[in-house]
Amino acid sequence: MAEEDKAGAVEAEAETTAAGPPDDESVVVNATTTAGEEMGDLRTEKSEQTGQTESEVMRTLQTRIQELELENTELKNQYLRKQADLENYRKRMIRDKEQAVQFSNQQLLLDMTSIIDDFERAIRSAEESRDYDSFHDGIVLIENQLTNMLERKWGLKRFDSDGEVFDPQRHEAVTTEPRDDHEESIVLEDYQKGYMLNDRVLRSAKVKVSMPSTDNQ
Repeated sequence: MAEEDKAGAVEAEAETTAAGPPDDESVVVNATTTAGEEMGDLRTEKSEQTGQTESEVMRTLQTRIQELELENTELKNQYLRKQADLENYRKRMIRDKEQAVQFSNQQLLLDMTSIIDDFERAIRSAEESRDYDSFHDGIVLIENQLTNMLERKWGLKRFDSDGEVFDPQRHEAVTTEPRDDHEESIVLEDYQKGYMLNDRVLRSAKVKVSMPSTDNQ
């Protein structure tokens, strides 16, 4: 009996040896089949855990993708609208600035038109009457109206310099005259009056200034 079992084992081993080792192709096929079965098992297990079938999971993912695409499109549109609004605002600011500069003197010029009207009336009256004194008085009146309007509405004030101590911040010395009776430089004559704009010197007065003798210093 023992001899029969030993003979059977030898015979089986001989058949296995005759068959040879398994080829590579069969090994790959078997491995692929096994991996596919495992992935299928995993998807089945995942679906079972969430209570959804594989098709339901795919539909859920597709729906989410569509939602994200719509959200991305909306955000892109919002960005483009913001960019357009910003560009329009920039152009409007540039246009407003240009108009502000262009019409900054509008009110001043409007005030000046009434003075021009007065000049026209004075000239027309002088042509009709040929009265020099009346014409002269009219021009003086218009000058006073102009300077009063500029001071009252625009802060432009004309100042006199005769007899003042020379101040380089307010006066521009055009000529000088030596004076023994002066201990400091005094404005002797006002060639061109100066103007103040509020508290700032807008234009210095052109003046003639005395030069004290060196003996007095």
